[in-house]
Amino acid sequence: MNSEDRADELVIWEEIVGHRERLMRLVRRRLPTAQDAEDCVQEVMLRAAAHDNLDPERIGPFLTSVALRLCVDHYRELERRRRLAGRTAHVSRPELPDEDVCDEDFGRWLLRQVQQLRGRERQVMLARADGISTMEFARMHQISLKAAEGAFTRGRARLRLVCAQTLDGVAAHPR
Repeated sequence: MNSEDRADELVIWEEIVGHRERLMRLVRRRLPTAQDAEDCVQEVMLRAAAHDNLDPERIGPFLTSVALRLCVDHYRELERRRRLAGRTAHVSRPELPDEDVCDEDFGRWLLRQVQQLRGRERQVMLARADGISTMEFARMHQISLKAAEGAFTRGRARLRLVCAQTLDGVAAHPR
């Protein structure tokens, strides 16, 4: 990189940084906390800095567009979490000791069934049992989120089938 390219990058970076306060005002009105706003503005600036062909005349509109989209993404994520929390079951602790014993025994049985799953389905089910999210599993195994979610969905469906067949008295193994 020659000195002229560095000078151009410095000018663009100074232009980006010059929009920081305006972006803070823009997103602060839209996000619930100052920390969320700060995180959003930092993300906007990083995306702009990483953009290879950023037109110096369009930096302001680009930054504004990215900031507003990140604000929308923030609320989409909050809504997704709210919906997810609504779907989770609130199970109270069993009142009788024998129910605890039965739950623990069922857990051990289910874990043996998970061990019979194949490949990625087994891996993702065991990861989820250890508290690792599907997204983190995908990142750890360098696969797409869709691939990890698909493996989890298939594994869960196979385990449901095994449970249903076992309750019906049919000995079955997941395939």
